[in-house]
Amino acid sequence: MNRTDRTDFVYTRFLRQFAAWLCNIVLAYVVYMLCRVAYVWENWSLFAPGWEALSWSDLLRGSLRFDTAAIAYTLIPYTLLMLLPVPLAWRQGKRYRMVCKWVFVVTNALAVVVNLCDAVYSQYTGRRTTSSFFSEFQNDGNLAQIFGIELLRHWYLVLAGAALIVLLWVCYAQPCRNKKTDFRARWDSLWGDIPLLALVAVLAVGGMRGGFSKAIRPIAVSNANQYVNSPQEAAIVLNTPFTLIRTAGKTTFTDPSYYDRATLDSIYTPVHSPAPQTMDKRNVVVLIVESFAMEYIGGYNSYRGYTPFIDSLMEQSLTFRCSYANGRKSIDGMPSVLSSIPMFVEPFFVTHYSLNRLSGLAGELAKEGYATAFFHGAENGSMGFQAFARATGFQHYYGRSEYDQDPRFNGDGDFDGTWAIWDEPFLQYYALTMSQMPEPFMTAVFTASSHHPFVVPDRYRDSLHEEGHPIYTCIRYADLSLRRFFETAKRQPWYENTLFVITADHTNISEQASYLTDIGRYRVPIIFFDPSGRMPRGHSNAIAQQIDIMPTLLGFMGYGRPYLAFGKDLLHTPADSTWAVNYNNGIYQYCEGPLILQHDGHSALALYNLHNDSLLTTNLIGHQDLAGVQQHMEQQLKAIMQSYMQRMIEDQLTYD
Repeated sequence: MNRTDRTDFVYTRFLRQFAAWLCNIVLAYVVYMLCRVAYVWENWSLFAPGWEALSWSDLLRGSLRFDTAAIAYTLIPYTLLMLLPVPLAWRQGKRYRMVCKWVFVVTNALAVVVNLCDAVYSQYTGRRTTSSFFSEFQNDGNLAQIFGIELLRHWYLVLAGAALIVLLWVCYAQPCRNKKTDFRARWDSLWGDIPLLALVAVLAVGGMRGGFSKAIRPIAVSNANQYVNSPQEAAIVLNTPFTLIRTAGKTTFTDPSYYDRATLDSIYTPVHSPAPQTMDKRNVVVLIVESFAMEYIGGYNSYRGYTPFIDSLMEQSLTFRCSYANGRKSIDGMPSVLSSIPMFVEPFFVTHYSLNRLSGLAGELAKEGYATAFFHGAENGSMGFQAFARATGFQHYYGRSEYDQDPRFNGDGDFDGTWAIWDEPFLQYYALTMSQMPEPFMTAVFTASSHHPFVVPDRYRDSLHEEGHPIYTCIRYADLSLRRFFETAKRQPWYENTLFVITADHTNISEQASYLTDIGRYRVPIIFFDPSGRMPRGHSNAIAQQIDIMPTLLGFMGYGRPYLAFGKDLLHTPADSTWAVNYNNGIYQYCEGPLILQHDGHSALALYNLHNDSLLTTNLIGHQDLAGVQQHMEQQLKAIMQSYMQRMIEDQLTYD
């Protein structure tokens, strides 16, 4: 073979190799897009309300941008195998070609699996899964069982996944072989791989970053919001491999440095400095009910609901027309309710900041001689609750192991088979165990039965069942369990001297339009019940949130020590000065008065009047009449964000 022939050969091989690689990359794009279709179809109730207002061109551009990043990351091994300068004799060998194919198919098969699994899991979280998932469930040994149940329930997604993997195998493109080459040509062809590899490397870096401009920072999960109209729709253009990769090992919190420290503290500070006073040492009982969304409770709505007992209890309690969770997961609810720490970016106690010095309702009341205990009927250590409870001042922990050792109950015979002890017997155990504690005491319980896979004890399966989603049967069971708890509690000597708080960790499945919005998915009950009648009762117009529970209780009892809580005292804050904040797919939401501001940390994106526009259809951002209010809301939100980030980074989550 002369020099010209060798040059022609190298050039031809260059094109063949690049063509095969490019065909397979296109195949990966097709598979990612089909996974997206399955994701949207499975979660149609999340996206249907605003679907017609979405731009197809924006969805396509956003989807391709994030798919490009994911493919560029995940197919690095395949690309290197295909394009690294290696002798042609090796590359054209059957074994080498098969290794390339297996690497491509297996890598993309994993992408298919995580995308389709997330199609199911996102129904409960409202967003694509991030790397914090692995920390959230590292202490739970029942995930295999949960996955098994879901595989059976979503068999059609299993078939779809299998079909996509077969598509990857069948449609994989092999480079054309050229057997008529001499030894020298096989080695001379190596120089053709170098420019090809350099070209692909440039393309891959641009794909990972989201573009080639120097002004472009590497895209993050929050960038998805520029292609959609609401934060929950960001999941459409994202893909799960991207969210897992981009959040793995990342620094969770960064100081935005909006204000100097003096200005920051003048706008907002989480430090509460009550005047020294004589404290009314009431017992405190906090019931965090799994998935107990406001949508399910008739007392908050114009329809009957599924909670007749809670409806009746609300008539004797202090409740709020607008009350919100500060997160969408159980591990968001724990810090918010018990330590007045909201969820921003990621659940903080699955980050290394969970090692910061912490306090909370239990820790503060322990300073006043309270006995404290946390109850959770799951396996001890599940969800990291035991570690968090200890870090925030709970002196005792009662879990499934302690329940099993109590001869008054049926032990593991009351285990639901998946997560925890059934609510009814565990709440009875809770009530009776508190009677063995010295007063005053502060306790909290986290229930579990109104949770996927949405089952109830056999004896209630028929009596509590009605048409509709199976979670409604679980909510009825949780309501019945709460009724039995209060029946037992009334017979205890500590009952009249106790303040009860009932709330949820987060919301769950939604069907009502007003609860399907960006803010509607955070609406949970916050109910303060005082059997003695000393706490105000009624339906307040104030805006309440989970992080307000701790300062409200401490303020009502006259706690006189300085402490740190990101929320406010609802009983000593004028209703028109109350607010709520939460974080949704890279967007911060700030509620004050009738307005909701959505902000990405850099600029305001949307402003809605919830009182007049419950479905959040009219964006009022930049409206001249609201310019002053919008500026005030931005200032408040930025101060809350900066204070949170600084205190996380600097380990200042307690009052010194």
